[in-house]
Amino acid sequence: MKILAIIIIIYVLIWSLNYISYVILKNRILKLKKWALNICCGKTNGNGINVDIIKHDQLPNFVIVDVYSLPFKDNQFENVLSSHTIEHLTDPDCFFKELQRVGNNVTLVIPPLWDISAVFNVFEHRWIFLSLKKVHNNLPKYVPLPLSKFIQEYLGQKISA
Repeated sequence: MKILAIIIIIYVLIWSLNYISYVILKNRILKLKKWALNICCGKTNGNGINVDIIKHDQLPNFVIVDVYSLPFKDNQFENVLSSHTIEHLTDPDCFFKELQRVGNNVTLVIPPLWDISAVFNVFEHRWIFLSLKKVHNNLPKYVPLPLSKFIQEYLGQKISA
């Protein structure tokens, strides 16, 4: 019985950290300023141009894009937000350079190391970003997420929003 109670407590703790990270903190970041470009939107309106690789929901000013070759001019946007996107991609460096090309102020929102369920999500993520912070204006150091490449090659990358 004690083991079951411990498992339940750990599960609730991990779920709570993920909820704090993905829902509460992400919503606070969205409200900080008007995001001229919101790349990663899924179902989130950044109040500017919203872009993603597929359409998840009805959003205003929505554009489907290739994230490595954005269809925008150099320095077209003052504030660019990329939230919970870069950990899914095959080439984070190329993506970040493309964000810097189109935006003057780039903000990355990543799963911080304390958000265990997001960091070790081998079905969706490819990289672990070595940071306890959620918000970055530069690309933090990162390492491959163990087993993710193998699992995603055989099962496909699960994308959900």
